[in-house]
Amino acid sequence: MLGNLWFIIVAILFVGYFVLEGFDFGVGMLMPFLGRSHTGGDSKVSAKDDAADNDKRRRVLLNTIGPVWDGNEVWLLTAGGALFAAFGGWYATMFSALYLPLFLILVGLIARVVSIEWRGKINNPKWRQWCDFGIGLGSWIPAILWGVAFANVVRGLPIDERHQYTGGFFNLLNPYGLLGGLTTLLVFLTHGAIFLSIKTGGVLEEDSKKYAKMLAIPTLVVAAVFLLWTQFAYGNGWTWIPVLIAAISAVVMVIATQAEREGIAFTANAIAIAGTVASLFACLFPNVLPSTTNAAWNLTVENTSSSDYTLTVMTIAAVIVTPIVIAYQAWTYWVFRKRLSVDQIPESIGLSSLKAWQ
Repeated sequence: MLGNLWFIIVAILFVGYFVLEGFDFGVGMLMPFLGRSHTGGDSKVSAKDDAADNDKRRRVLLNTIGPVWDGNEVWLLTAGGALFAAFGGWYATMFSALYLPLFLILVGLIARVVSIEWRGKINNPKWRQWCDFGIGLGSWIPAILWGVAFANVVRGLPIDERHQYTGGFFNLLNPYGLLGGLTTLLVFLTHGAIFLSIKTGGVLEEDSKKYAKMLAIPTLVVAAVFLLWTQFAYGNGWTWIPVLIAAISAVVMVIATQAEREGIAFTANAIAIAGTVASLFACLFPNVLPSTTNAAWNLTVENTSSSDYTLTVMTIAAVIVTPIVIAYQAWTYWVFRKRLSVDQIPESIGLSSLKAWQ
């Protein structure tokens, strides 16, 4: 019973991570595009002024996620910790099988953290360019590889009777896994564009809306193909519920984006992401990692979960701590809810590019 509960909790933690960190990745991926001013071809604007305008735009983009991005990553740390403590066998086999993609995700996340935190420490254009590259790299890599990883978990991996992975890296590059990567990439790009249309003002708001409109329909099409493939190949009767929730929400997102109702669009896209992640976990259950070698060697909730005592202690701790963490994070979003614009960014970089809100 507690094993099933913690399977649901792990799913919820990953839902929270993808919904919240998804727009962070989207902002990072969109920086090279939205961070470029419209004066680049204007002969009346000097190269120096154009570079300064570009830097201001990118500082606005970073400031939209500045107060919340590190809190969003806590969901991943908690999900990983819960997975390790509640399902040791699942954790061990999955991290061995997905070692390279998860390692690349970790490298990307480290590069992004360092680049965000240190971008404004040195007032040098080259330094900031390299940091912008690190932010982009640390956003594009996880946005693609998370989809590849989760799709392969649902599809199953070559696992032997000792629950050891017997395949290689190229086993992960199958059509379904690559479609999963493309889906998360487009979903996070759209999520980021809609988020920026809520959090920015002036020309950046208008540009964000344009990108959101441009990305919405391709995202809907690719995500629909991925969800239908997942459902018909790995789902059952009741797993249609999260699939339909995700599909309806995605359609609402497209309609709201085209109508420039960014609040509704963001909420609908968040529900679509939650429905998609929920459908993946629903298709897994009661397995946690199917074996494509022999179904008898599947990793399941039952054969990978920790003892009842361990799960009981974890449940008590979760009941006490989780409401506090969620309340604090909600308060953070409320405090930093206002829109940001280029006009609010000072000329001088100062000590940090992320101090504009103070």
